[in-house]
Amino acid sequence: MTVTHLRWGSDQLSLLVSLDPSGPARLLAVGEAAGLPDPEREPELCVRLAHRALPVVEIQTTGSGRLGTSGKRHVDGALSRGLRCVGHEEHDDGAVRTLRVRMTDETTGLRVTALFRLRAGLPVLHAEALVENPGEAPVTLEYVSSFAVSNLARGLPDGARWEDGLSLWLAANPWSGEFRWSRETLAERGLYDVGMAAFGQTGSKNRIAVTSTGSWSSSEYLPMGCLEDTATGRALLWQTEHNGSWHAELGDRFGDVYLALSGPTDREHQWRHRLDPGAGFRTVAVAVAVVPEGGLRTAVRVLTDHRRATRRAHPDLEQLPVVFNDFMNSLMGEPSTGALLPLVDAAAVAGAEVFCVDAGWYDAEPPGTVGPGGVPGWWDAVGEWRESKLRFPNGLGEVIDRIREAGMVPGLWLEPEVVGVRSTVAAALPDEAFFRRDGTRLVEWGRHQLDLRHPAARAHLDGVVDRLVHDYGVGYLKLDYNIDIGPGTDGPTGTDSPGGGLLGHNRAYLDWLDGVLDRHPGLVLESCAAGGSRTDHAILSRLPIHSVTDQQDFRLVPAIAAAAPTAVTPEQGAIWAYPQPGHTDAELGTVLVSALLGRVHLSGRPDLLDSDQMALVREALGTYKTYRHLLPGARPHWPLGLPGWRDGWLALALDAEDGTTLLALWRREGADESVTVPLPAGGRPRVLFEAGARTSLEWDQCGRGLRVGLPAEGSAVLVALDPVESS
Repeated sequence: MTVTHLRWGSDQLSLLVSLDPSGPARLLAVGEAAGLPDPEREPELCVRLAHRALPVVEIQTTGSGRLGTSGKRHVDGALSRGLRCVGHEEHDDGAVRTLRVRMTDETTGLRVTALFRLRAGLPVLHAEALVENPGEAPVTLEYVSSFAVSNLARGLPDGARWEDGLSLWLAANPWSGEFRWSRETLAERGLYDVGMAAFGQTGSKNRIAVTSTGSWSSSEYLPMGCLEDTATGRALLWQTEHNGSWHAELGDRFGDVYLALSGPTDREHQWRHRLDPGAGFRTVAVAVAVVPEGGLRTAVRVLTDHRRATRRAHPDLEQLPVVFNDFMNSLMGEPSTGALLPLVDAAAVAGAEVFCVDAGWYDAEPPGTVGPGGVPGWWDAVGEWRESKLRFPNGLGEVIDRIREAGMVPGLWLEPEVVGVRSTVAAALPDEAFFRRDGTRLVEWGRHQLDLRHPAARAHLDGVVDRLVHDYGVGYLKLDYNIDIGPGTDGPTGTDSPGGGLLGHNRAYLDWLDGVLDRHPGLVLESCAAGGSRTDHAILSRLPIHSVTDQQDFRLVPAIAAAAPTAVTPEQGAIWAYPQPGHTDAELGTVLVSALLGRVHLSGRPDLLDSDQMALVREALGTYKTYRHLLPGARPHWPLGLPGWRDGWLALALDAEDGTTLLALWRREGADESVTVPLPAGGRPRVLFEAGARTSLEWDQCGRGLRVGLPAEGSAVLVALDPVESS
C-alpha cells in the first residue's frame, strides 16, 4: 500500500500530512505553504521527516503502554503506533477550512479523528481530537493529545544544534505577578541532544514539561508557550483553550524536536476516561500560531486576532464602560450602606459607568469579624447570596437605586462555584452536588466545591443569578473563584477518576455560563479567579471582561498591565486603578496610566480625594473615553521588549486599525530620566494623559525612535502617535 501526502491549509499556514494505509497518519511539517517540503521533488526528505514524525494523535490506554522507549514522555504509545489511516475529509465554507484525518485500531476497534480548522486570513491552527469506541468492550484512556507535531528543528542552518538554535518562551503566572515571560534555549531549560539517536535509540528520554493541575488553569504558568528559532524569529506559539488541567511537553526524538499538547493525563492529573462501547471522547482544544519571523511578539499579534474571531459577541466588547469596584484598596470586603453611598457619588463624578459592589454584601456577621486563616468571618458561610440586613438596614435596594440614579449600571460580586461549610446551602444540597472523593465531600479553606454536572447544583446557581437580575436589575456580575480544589472529584456516582470528574465539571461550568448569557444576553459577566489564576481562552471566549491581577501595590502593577495583552485582548483585560488621597501627582499618573490601555477598574478612595486629585482622575477617564473605541481592533507590541518584573522603563504600544499608535510608558524608581523608544518615525506624537511634571517628546535625530523624558521617578505617560496624512 502506498503512502500519500496531503498538503492542506492556506498560503499563510499549511500542514504536510503523510497518509499511510499501513500505519498512522503523521504530521510531517507545519508552516507557510512555500516553506513546506514538496513530496514529489523531495521524496527522500519526506521519508526522513516521516521517520521522526509522531502520529497526528498520540494515545495511551490502560494495558497498551509504549513501544521502543520508556520514561515520563507521552509519545510512542503502542496504540498510537498501531493505528491505520483510513481516510480524510476536507470542508471549506469560505470562512473556516476544516480537515478531518481518520484512523482506526484493529485490536481495540477504536476510531480516532484528528480535527484541524483554519480561519481565512489567519495563520492559526485550531486542533482537537475525537476518540470513539464502536467495539463491544470498554477501553480506558490515559492520555490523548490535542495536538502533536515533530520536526520542529527543520530549517535550522546546517550544523546548528537544535538545543542552542531553538528557544522556548514560557510565562510564569504567580498570583499578583502575572504574565512573567522568559526565554531560554532548550539546552538552558535542560533538554540536550545526547547523541544516542546515532546508536538506534529514540532520544534522550527527557522532556521539558509544563503542567497545570487543578481548577485554576493559570495559577503557575499561562496555558501558553512559544518555540522560537533564535536566528530567524520563526516561531510557533500555542495556547491550550481549557479552564482546568492541561499538559505541554517538548522532547527530542530521532535527532529532532516534538511538541505534544493535551488536557489532563493519568500520570500528571489522575485522569482516566472509561470509553464504553458506543461512547466517544473529545479532547480539549488548542490553538497554534505559526509566523516566519518576528518571534513571540509577532505571533501574539496573530493570536490576538484568533481570540477575537473565536469568542462570543457581546455589546460590552465594543462599549468598554468604566467599572468602579469597591474592593481593591477601598472597602476590601466590608461594604455597607454608609460606606458605599459616598463611593457611589464619587465614582459617578469621576466618570464611572458601572458600579460593582464587591465581596461582603451578603455578610451577616459584624464588620471586622475574622474567621479561620485571617479571612472575613463570612468566608466559610458563603453560598446563599442574599443581602445582609446588618450591613443594609434599609435593604441593598437603597444602594442599587442610588447607583442607578447616578447614571451607572449596578453590579454585584459572586463566587458561584463555592459553598461555605457553614452555609445553609451546604446542608440543603445533596452530597452528589459537590466535589467528593471516596464518598467524602472535599473542603478547601472552609469551602465546598459545587459540581455543575449535577442538576441541583446548576439549578441553585441559575436561581441565584435569575433572582439577582430580576430583584435588583443588576447588569453586571463579577464571577470570582478563590480556591483551587485539586485534582478533581470522583463525581456524583463515585466512579469517575478525579481528573475525569474535574474535566466534566470544567465543561459543565462553560455550559452554565453559556446558559446564563443565553437567558440574559445584555448581562455582563466578569471573569476573575484570585486575580489572574484562570486566564484561559475557554473562559475568555465567553466572558467579555477579565480581571488580570489582585496586585495592591501600584508600583508593581505596570509590569503586569504591560504584559497582559500577551494573554488577554486589550478590550477584555481589566486593570485596577485605585487612587488614594496620599498619592502625589506622579503616583496618580502611574495608577491611572496602568489601566488606560485596557479595561479600567476604578477603585481606591475617590470619595477622599481633594479637588485637584479628582480633576486628574476625571481627566484620565475623560481621555480614555475619547479613544477606547480603538481598543477592540488594536494589536499589541512591546517596543522596549516584554516587560521584566524589575525593569526601570516599561512600554506597551497598541496599533489601532486607523493607523494610530497608543503608547503607555512607565519610569520606575532608579531609572534614567529619558529613554528612546524604537518606533517607526513619521507619526506625530502627542501626550494624551500625564500627571505632574511635563513629558518631553522628540524624534531621535539618528532615526532610532521617539525620545521620551519623564522628569519624576515613579511616573507614567500615555502618548498617541497619529497616522501620517498622505499628501
